[in-house]
Amino acid sequence: MLKRYFFVIITIFLFIFMLLFPQPVFNGAKKGLLLWFQTVLPSLLPFLIIVNLLLQTNVIRHISRFLYPIFGPALGIGRNGCFAVLAGFICGYPMGAKVTADLVELGKITKREGAYLLSFCNNTSPGFVAGFVVCQTLGRPDLVLPSLCILVLVPLFLSVPFRLFYQPWKARKVASKAESSSAAFRLEIIDEAIMDGFETITKIGGYIILFSVFLSLAFLLPIQHPLWTDGFLPLLEITNGMVMAADSSLPFACRYAFLMGLCAFGGFCAAAQTNCMIAKSGLPLFPYIIEKLAAALAASLAAYCYFTIFCM
Repeated sequence: MLKRYFFVIITIFLFIFMLLFPQPVFNGAKKGLLLWFQTVLPSLLPFLIIVNLLLQTNVIRHISRFLYPIFGPALGIGRNGCFAVLAGFICGYPMGAKVTADLVELGKITKREGAYLLSFCNNTSPGFVAGFVVCQTLGRPDLVLPSLCILVLVPLFLSVPFRLFYQPWKARKVASKAESSSAAFRLEIIDEAIMDGFETITKIGGYIILFSVFLSLAFLLPIQHPLWTDGFLPLLEITNGMVMAADSSLPFACRYAFLMGLCAFGGFCAAAQTNCMIAKSGLPLFPYIIEKLAAALAASLAAYCYFTIFCM
């Protein structure tokens, strides 16, 4: 009850704040809409449609059979979970969460294994890291390879303690509906995959616009402390946050470490998108946020150590 009243009060406060400052709201919404339309939609929607097709036609069973000898023993996951690892490390937020949640809902993996997969396989895409973060924002193409290594190896390293905590091998049983699902192809599957892809990408766009508005309004607050402007605000939305953090007055080693940590965490907007993707599956969000914060800390430390040792 208290949480509901708190949520209502915050919502009313934001509504009044938006009415008082319509121009920053308009600018933030416009910026978020352009970011979604020009970058996120064309880069993510094709992956969403193809992944939906793979899931609905049961093709992932054959892909997972090929990946299992590589991922299965090393990560302690079942055959079907291998596809979530591949999607989560290649496609970017929130594809890892969506595929994991879909596998849980389809009964192809258990909730225990789904929570374990979610702890390390929902990550920033390599293309975004290499192109936008390292080359465009930082202007340091020489850091592409070490950045990608850090953001891949850190989640894989943390999967070891997460595996001991979740113990995904317990109660590993595929639901009967997953075993009886047909791999037959129907033309209607394409329509379903497209509609599901558009529904997902629209939700993602809504969160991007909403958090862009939050970020625009946050600049109106009379707070100028560096922990607020250079520390907290960039965490709201990863794309805008990258530019803000890169323009801060911190030494380059600290900026690089912060950006790698932000990539590992994904920002609160990515966390909200993840919550949207896993809502129907019953997977918990709070442990996921703690695990991503641990990954952010580890990635920041690794990036700072690498830069001070090899680049100074």
